[in-house]
Amino acid sequence: MLQDITVQELLRLHKERELTLVDVRSPGEFKEFTIPGSLNIPLFDDRERAEIGTTYKQVSIEAAKQRGLEIVSAKLPAFIREFQALGPNKAVFCWRGGMRSRTSATLLSLMGIRAYRLTGGIRAYRQWVVRTLESFELKPKVVVIAGHTGTGKSLLLRKLAERGYPVLDLERMAGHRGSIFGQIGLAPNNQKTFESLLVHELLRYEDRPFVLMEAESRRIGRAVMPDFLAEAKTSGIPIRIEVPLEERIRHIVQEYRPQEHADACLAAFRQIRRRIHTPVAAQIERHLLDREFEEAARLLLEYYYDPRYEHAEERYTMEPIRLRVRHADEAVERIERELERLF
Repeated sequence: MLQDITVQELLRLHKERELTLVDVRSPGEFKEFTIPGSLNIPLFDDRERAEIGTTYKQVSIEAAKQRGLEIVSAKLPAFIREFQALGPNKAVFCWRGGMRSRTSATLLSLMGIRAYRLTGGIRAYRQWVVRTLESFELKPKVVVIAGHTGTGKSLLLRKLAERGYPVLDLERMAGHRGSIFGQIGLAPNNQKTFESLLVHELLRYEDRPFVLMEAESRRIGRAVMPDFLAEAKTSGIPIRIEVPLEERIRHIVQEYRPQEHADACLAAFRQIRRRIHTPVAAQIERHLLDREFEEAARLLLEYYYDPRYEHAEERYTMEPIRLRVRHADEAVERIERELERLF
């Protein structure tokens, strides 16, 4: 009932049938990077893993194995119950496909629970991600949603995705909105997680005639998009959305929820304060301290974001399609009509 599978076999099984992926590494390792969609049922927690590692280095391999056996024996009933609660098809993995995943799969097999084991562990998966992105050929045409800060470009992509359009939501993958305020209320992803999420979305849409993405800079929080995607964006079809200022302010306050993150907003602003004319910067800071977020957003757009956008607006191979709309729902309808016309 124990079967080793490669990364390619795991991805094929995951696509063809309901296959639950289980990362048996410690919670800290899982948080740092895992295969998208995986659950974490750790064989050892972070403290136990550190203890076994210390024993391995300072005492002996045998002593580390013995201590590991003691820890696993005490938690075995609960460990098995967690797997029994999952679906019929499961695959386990650890860092290198070594002791932890082998032990887990063997224990499950002895209890009559079918489980695949990923050969090479998550390290092999990471190598697959890197190789795939290095040689990836993006076939769909890229349609780029552009516009000033506050236009709601990410919201538009979410609405279009809900309607079944192929969307590369890079900000969601990065866990960051791409500005100095971008991580407020979010948990930024590292490069490994970003690339894992990206490669699966790219493969998902590789046979579509186009994909939609936002006019992002190369760096989005802690993540950097690959060269081929940045180049495809520049040569893509830009659709620039133009929304009234009041609607942009409303969207910013709704999206960032500054009432819940007032301190984080103030801290982020203080990182860019020196780039804004001193009297205006003082006024923005006063609005933030007084929780007058609409007024702060208005001044930030007028004196910081809009001038920067006009100065640094990316030049595309094609002239942008300009859509002047009142709100997000109208923008989605207009974008849909343009897509029908283009494709």
